[in-house]
Amino acid sequence: MTYSEETDKTAKSSGIRLAGPKRGFFRVFYSRAIIYSLLIILQFTLFILFILRFRTYFHYYTIIETVIASIIILYMYAIDMDPSAKLSWAVLMIFMPLAGSIMFLFSQMEVGHRHLRNRSNDIVRSTMDTLGHNESVLDMVKEDYPGLVKLHDYINTTGCFPLFGDTETKYYPSGESFFEDYLKELEKAKNYIFIEYFIIGEGYMWGKILDVLKKKAEEGVEIRVLYDGVCEFVLLPHNYPSLLAGLGIKARTFSSIVPMLSTYYNYRDHRKITVIDGKCAFTGGLNLSDEYINIGSRFGHWKDGAVKLKGDAAISFTLMFLQMWDCADERSDDKEDYLKYFPNDGIDRTSVQNIELGYVMPYADCPLDGIRVGEDVYIDMFYSACDHIYVMTPYLVMDGEMKAAMVYAAQRGVDVRVIIPGIPDKKVIYSLAKVESKSLIKSGIKIYEYTPGFLHTKAVISDDTKAVVGTINMDYRSLYHHFECAAYMYKTPCIADIRCDFEETFKKCREVTLDTIRHDSFFYKILGTFMRFLAPLF
Repeated sequence: MTYSEETDKTAKSSGIRLAGPKRGFFRVFYSRAIIYSLLIILQFTLFILFILRFRTYFHYYTIIETVIASIIILYMYAIDMDPSAKLSWAVLMIFMPLAGSIMFLFSQMEVGHRHLRNRSNDIVRSTMDTLGHNESVLDMVKEDYPGLVKLHDYINTTGCFPLFGDTETKYYPSGESFFEDYLKELEKAKNYIFIEYFIIGEGYMWGKILDVLKKKAEEGVEIRVLYDGVCEFVLLPHNYPSLLAGLGIKARTFSSIVPMLSTYYNYRDHRKITVIDGKCAFTGGLNLSDEYINIGSRFGHWKDGAVKLKGDAAISFTLMFLQMWDCADERSDDKEDYLKYFPNDGIDRTSVQNIELGYVMPYADCPLDGIRVGEDVYIDMFYSACDHIYVMTPYLVMDGEMKAAMVYAAQRGVDVRVIIPGIPDKKVIYSLAKVESKSLIKSGIKIYEYTPGFLHTKAVISDDTKAVVGTINMDYRSLYHHFECAAYMYKTPCIADIRCDFEETFKKCREVTLDTIRHDSFFYKILGTFMRFLAPLF
């Protein structure tokens, strides 16, 4: 039986029809890109029109444009915004005053997102103390690594993210190893299964998962599935929640695409969470689609990673899921009772901890609260690293703060290494990473490309004692515009496995050097330089 026949059979056995992919034209047409393109055309049309037909009034036109752009630039520098973005917007407005000004105002209006911002922030505020904190865990960590307690205190100003002990951790270096264990854990569910993913793609992987979910629903297990509006727009039919409801599965779409008015890039739910009975949770780079387990990958071998938490820390992902589930329901301001989904009504604040399991702090990053938790955790790891810090990321498009922290680590003598894809899924972003690599290498940072294919893992390990595995890429999109999540681990046994994965992956990489960059194609150099200027804008 061919893969295609097996895929069809698996999907049909779950009672869900295959939707068929929705391709690029509609993504572009319904995105904000079409508005920006029209504005650029308008800018050049007016310029040519005034030169050829209304030359007498051309100086009035330029004065009006200059005044408008100047006012916008003054306003822009008075508000809180990434300095790189301010510079890029200012340069854009110098060359295209009218189009650039309208683009900037449109980006600031956040059409369709104000309600989302208010609702998200309200839900987080109302659940800040839901789980509580185990003071015995904090006391033990404070004696060993005071910096982690300070990081914990900072992160908890943005939400409820306790530090946990008594949690078994397991790292998966590939989608294949993850998927086998994932199905087994789903089968063990007794009370509920919560699934939240950026991408759910119909095919073999999702079909196998649906088989289990359908069976567990028939057993009385509560099943909820949450996926992003991009997934709905590109991969799944609009009525997919109704189709899943026919199987006894509750489903919601987070932030459906509004044609033209909202971009399919900003404020997306990029998180990957599965939580089972509040006792077992998964997160990492893996979505629930075939390429993540190397079936039908278009970019060579798809390298990805994930982590499983069994024990106290899993409950944090239950809270994260329920918060986003409520946030996705725009029709109601009612919030359900979260406590009924927490074992022991939260965490045991007095339990004796098994220090051999280490400590885990799951956390989330919301793009609407003005605090970049995902970036700040990475920066903290760079500044606190003493011996080495290794990074896997599919995209390397950093702002000044992240880059400064990485360079500072290297200049202090820390062994800083970054692995990026050898076969990119997005050539534009790959060209940007190549341009970025040159200055990093000059600072003593080693850059590697994963030659077998595309690397999608988001993992950082420092000094073999600290690690982060989650959904957060090192690019503007993840750090500024997406809902993200991750697990921060300190002295957990699985850190040795993460280190082993890095060592094995290095063997499959080619090192990027100043000499190899000199031999890169002229196309990549020009495209990367141009996109380095535009990256902060989008």
